[in-house]
Amino acid sequence: MHDIFIDGAWGPGTGGEFDVTDPATGAVIASVSHGTPAEATLAVDAAERALVEWRRVAPRERAELLRRTYELMIRDRDELAALIASENGKSLSDATGEVTYSADFFRWFAEEAVRTGGDYGPSPAGGTRTLVTHHPVGVAALVTPWNFPAAMAARKIAPALAAGCTVVLKPASETPLTALALGRLLVEAGLPAGVVNIVPSRSASSIVGTWMTDPRVRKISFTGSTEIGQVLLRQAADRVLNASMELGGNAPFIVTEDADLEAAVAGAMIAKFRGGGQACTAANRFYVHADVADEFTERLGAAVEKLRVGPATDGCDIGPLINARAVTDTEALLAGALAAGARITHQAPAPEGDGFWFAPTVLRDVSADAEIVRTEIFGPVAPIVTWTTDAEVVAAANDTEMGLAAYVYAGDLQRALRIGESLEAGMVGINRGLVSDPSAPFGGMKQSGVGREGARIGLEEFTETQYLSVAWADA
Repeated sequence: MHDIFIDGAWGPGTGGEFDVTDPATGAVIASVSHGTPAEATLAVDAAERALVEWRRVAPRERAELLRRTYELMIRDRDELAALIASENGKSLSDATGEVTYSADFFRWFAEEAVRTGGDYGPSPAGGTRTLVTHHPVGVAALVTPWNFPAAMAARKIAPALAAGCTVVLKPASETPLTALALGRLLVEAGLPAGVVNIVPSRSASSIVGTWMTDPRVRKISFTGSTEIGQVLLRQAADRVLNASMELGGNAPFIVTEDADLEAAVAGAMIAKFRGGGQACTAANRFYVHADVADEFTERLGAAVEKLRVGPATDGCDIGPLINARAVTDTEALLAGALAAGARITHQAPAPEGDGFWFAPTVLRDVSADAEIVRTEIFGPVAPIVTWTTDAEVVAAANDTEMGLAAYVYAGDLQRALRIGESLEAGMVGINRGLVSDPSAPFGGMKQSGVGREGARIGLEEFTETQYLSVAWADA
């Protein structure tokens, strides 16, 4: 059984245990200790004690620990990828890419940790000097989803530690093993007791609810659905708690008539089908200019039909969806689109029997107001909508309360940039199907979130700004 990690020690929870299953087979792969509010409180106890010393540790020393963690993740990349594939179901190539991406957050924030910011200067009126500095916000509660079990944990833990914060982490119950493995690597890297504490649990509300009401917790960083994010923001408002939210998406993928269609299809395969479409940044709706819609559909469909769907152990391109509910929800969206007049043009064969399988699908004749266009699919279905004018496609792309990611493929770069700048999305891929990068500010507009992760701003999310006004006798 895999235990809870609190104050540098592994131990069982008071809530018994729960099973983690392989979504490709439904088989139980591990049992994990089930945390309760008692463990949630003990985790905060440990983080509060550790904060006293950790916030005083020299930035260079914190940076060295983060760098060692990066090196250990690269050393164990294959083992971590296999673990992600087994509990999440994604292909080994996707899982390996996730490990590399995750490790890079520890490398990036190792470099940022030593670039301490601040400011100093005279006030305009004279008579004072202003000294600006930044302090760690304190104990940070981190809540991560199942679709990127390594990346989401790394993207939060690394900047928190770089800033001098201590951490309590609640990983998704579907994929806790990766977070626990990361905890072991942090210990190997030299992590002091209590700086990171990991509490897996089947009851997210009881763990996170305990942290949200604990006055010692000064930061909540959550990645997940908009609905849960709204609940947490309401709770954060009661305490005026520092909050970062990376929430749902509904990313448009725009293809103009002068786009390089070969490149657009290659980008679409990444943006839509990486991880089986189970990503908040996944291309959700394809807006293809009417002049090239047929050719784009044929090219995309041909690529989709070549996808190998099956277990990661078989070397397949796409694995299962995470659970039965995900299959049911995706099936319902597809059925609704077909009932409204859409048609399937291409599909890849998917296994039958055990596992939560769904055939990658391309749809045409999809209306611009179809539910499958207005809802985050979180599955491998690509609905194609046609358009004729730039104003039309920008209006359609922005007609949503979500604004996380978007993609634009166009032959004229200035036109692509004009369209990109007109989109209400926090991240826009221009002639590329991948927007995530540790050096870039990840986050969305509107109901897709609050705050940013990655880049320099990702470190600042875990700090408080203070200025000292110093009396100064001008000469």
